[in-house]
Amino acid sequence: MFMKTKYIFKGLIVMLLLALSFSSCESYNEALINELDVSREFSPIGLKATVRNQTTVELNWTVKEDADHYVVEFSADDPDFKTIFKTVNVAPTELPVKVALEGETVYSIRVKAVSAAGLEDSKWSITTATTLSEQLFLASIDGDIEAKQVTLRWTPNSNVTQIVVNPGAITHVITPAEKTSGVAVVTGLTGETSYTADLFNGTKKRGNKAFTTAIDIGTGILVKKTDDLMQKIADAASGAVLVLEPGDYTADNQTGAITLNKSITLRGLRSYDKPKLHVNFVLTNGSANLSLIDLDLKGDKGAAGAAVSVVKYNDNNVTYGALLISGCNIHDYGVSLISANLAASKIASVIVENTFVTNVLTTGGEFIDVRGSQVAQLTLKNSTFNNCATARYFIRMDAGLTGLTSNVLIDACTISNPNMLATNGNAILYTRFVTTAGIIVRNTLFAATPAPYTREAATPNPTFTNNNYFNSPNLNSTVNALANNRPDLSASATALDPQFVNAASGDFTLKNQALIDRKVGDPYWYGGR
Repeated sequence: MFMKTKYIFKGLIVMLLLALSFSSCESYNEALINELDVSREFSPIGLKATVRNQTTVELNWTVKEDADHYVVEFSADDPDFKTIFKTVNVAPTELPVKVALEGETVYSIRVKAVSAAGLEDSKWSITTATTLSEQLFLASIDGDIEAKQVTLRWTPNSNVTQIVVNPGAITHVITPAEKTSGVAVVTGLTGETSYTADLFNGTKKRGNKAFTTAIDIGTGILVKKTDDLMQKIADAASGAVLVLEPGDYTADNQTGAITLNKSITLRGLRSYDKPKLHVNFVLTNGSANLSLIDLDLKGDKGAAGAAVSVVKYNDNNVTYGALLISGCNIHDYGVSLISANLAASKIASVIVENTFVTNVLTTGGEFIDVRGSQVAQLTLKNSTFNNCATARYFIRMDAGLTGLTSNVLIDACTISNPNMLATNGNAILYTRFVTTAGIIVRNTLFAATPAPYTREAATPNPTFTNNNYFNSPNLNSTVNALANNRPDLSASATALDPQFVNAASGDFTLKNQALIDRKVGDPYWYGGR
């Protein structure tokens, strides 16, 4: 009886499974659901907001084929959208869309889809974006910045009320005529002083501009194009400032090596019309500080006398002061920008800023060549270096003096050295000094520079921040096994195409918006100086 019940139970289970199997097979023959029966559009997905150029918000999202257009609404410092600041209708083909807004504001942004098939509008997709300080100021033109006044320009007909210049809290109330034209002159300034101008509408800042006033000759020595430049320099007292008028200084008493045994400043009278000099500088005992400002320096490469460095430290066992190269255009020298092949000299600091350096061919030397001597602080900032090391090193600083330190900062520079080799016989940083502040490379754009970063085991590990390497694989990867190379593998390093206007002709104007937003490279090329 038990066995019979057992078999009956098994039979029932088999019949049940067969019934389920037939039922399942039948379900596969039913029509598939090809579309959902919905009454409204789907909300936009992948909504992303990116701030461009301080106050423009770029929006993008995934487009639906059946959306006719999208409605975008902005509220300012209002997450509940109680007051709509701006509304924009956007066609699918217009993405990504850029919308100009006001500065220093937290915008809540919502987007909905409007159907082309008569469905209800979608629900809102929401994001936020915080704009930066607004920038209505326009670039200065030649002659705007003088010794005791400045002409400031902004977008005409903008809502602005006053300009405040600091230091000194110099306030200029904008007249109706100035508001319309977008031009005002602020007076009462001091020569050779760094100022910041803020443009306001009431209490809201709408622009910011930094500038340095031109030289007020005062006790300076004016040098004319017809003067004996060499004699003027020889006659000047230590610490003198020689101010050179514009022109091309080509006379015999104006060209060649300038040997210095004293501190001196040579500068152009006008930053926008630099005097053209065909000289090089040789520093000897007594030449503590040298400043070269707003000059066009040419080495006349290819000529018999072109195998010179721009600045050469000549005397050993000397403690030199500071070297400043600022606002210069330097080109066509045969050897180095700076040369100090001395066993026991010390240089307090070298600063190269706001300068263009082109075609320094490193024949028999490195671009910055300090062998045996010490530079306590080397700073390269806001400058462009184009073809400045031909199969040699960009920076060489050998530790010939023991017990001393040397620090390096490369900040906001554009560097394109296509003739550097992709071997550990070349390098950007050939340094063997101990550092205190370190070797820092930040906000710098390298392009078409095949050399590695380092080649010496003794080189301290560099610190990298916010750099870009285009066609420079040995600077940001280990694609090639080069001994002692320490490339930039930081999370902030990128290899974006900068989209230069014409690198071959030396025009490194940036067109890549991502790099402009990150402020990578010499600010000159994206309107930052």
